[in-house]
Amino acid sequence: MAKYNYRAADASGKVIDGTLEAETTGKVLEFLAKKGLRPVSVTAEHFASERTKSVFGQSITVADKIFLTRYLALMLKVGTDLFRAINILIANFDKQILKSLLLEIRSSLEKGEQFYKTFAKYPKFFSPVFINLVKAGEASGNLEKIFEDLSVSLEKENELRNRIKSALVYPIILFSLSTAILFFLVTFALPRIAEVFSGGGFNPPLFSKIVFAVGTFLGANFVYLLTALIVLVAGGYIFFRRTVTGKRFGATLLNTIPIVRTVSYKLAVQRFASTLSSLMKAGLPIVEAINITADAVVHPRIKMALKNVAQEGISKGLTLGEAFARETIFPPVVINLVAIAEKAGHLDEVLGTLADFYDSEVSAAVKNLVTYIEPILLLLIGAVIGVIALSILVPVYQLVTQF
Repeated sequence: MAKYNYRAADASGKVIDGTLEAETTGKVLEFLAKKGLRPVSVTAEHFASERTKSVFGQSITVADKIFLTRYLALMLKVGTDLFRAINILIANFDKQILKSLLLEIRSSLEKGEQFYKTFAKYPKFFSPVFINLVKAGEASGNLEKIFEDLSVSLEKENELRNRIKSALVYPIILFSLSTAILFFLVTFALPRIAEVFSGGGFNPPLFSKIVFAVGTFLGANFVYLLTALIVLVAGGYIFFRRTVTGKRFGATLLNTIPIVRTVSYKLAVQRFASTLSSLMKAGLPIVEAINITADAVVHPRIKMALKNVAQEGISKGLTLGEAFARETIFPPVVINLVAIAEKAGHLDEVLGTLADFYDSEVSAAVKNLVTYIEPILLLLIGAVIGVIALSILVPVYQLVTQF
């Protein structure tokens, strides 16, 4: 049971405020109907505390958004009205943050507010693309199709992200284990070996002395260095993931490394094609759709090119094909397909096909990246281990030859 505050009007138009304990909002509406009252708003008193509780330690994942959009699309498809669909989802969601979000959506609907505005309050979880698609679907009365398209788009995006992660798992494990082994050798094993040589009165060669000195320094300052490393990693994560400057710098850095640059570029083209396709299917004006797409693309040059297409091209009377032709960052196949599709009137479909094509291109580029990363890592690790081994073996060999 929960406590609900309601506002209702009687037959004469007089507004009445009241409080009622009930299991659901539906029960409150039934109570008001029996009293001959017309509901104006119904709000759960416990909602604010639920929302406060939900924001700590939880987030809305891609899987949550896929579930939410898929089931809303299904419920609307079978004829369930939006308010009842939200109530069904509230009853079936166990995750507190999602339940709180749905409660806020229901509260907004009861107040007569627009559906998309609740999602707009959480830009951390819902992108401008998501929000604008819901807004367009609400305005056109086609929320069912929008949610269906959103669930498919999110699934494809999640699948691509998982493929990239899977491809990078082995190099990351290899790098982590190798780093741990090298860290152990340099900070624990090497200083003890250095003590053996220095304590025995033997004068190792300069090369070995340098390596032993580095190992001794690292071993003596292990705690400070580890603390500094943790602070550096945490600070780097915050800088590159949470700040606008960091994101821009990270994107620029990625686009300067030849192999990584290819993956970043193809991923940006795929994101541009899939996002613009979805927005156009939803019926957004072309200039607005391109501007939203530009904000969704991380690649700085493609972002700027899309802004130019919208603001310096289409807004000034150029056709879409002409505007894209002026931006050399796009591959010729994209420019030609955009021009042809614009004339044929099937731009959203062609962009969807283009997104699927670049989806496979991204996967191939990531696999190619991994084939370069693995031998480079092995060479670097082998070189460091080789230096440590030589610094130990050379003085041992000299020591043995003296006898």
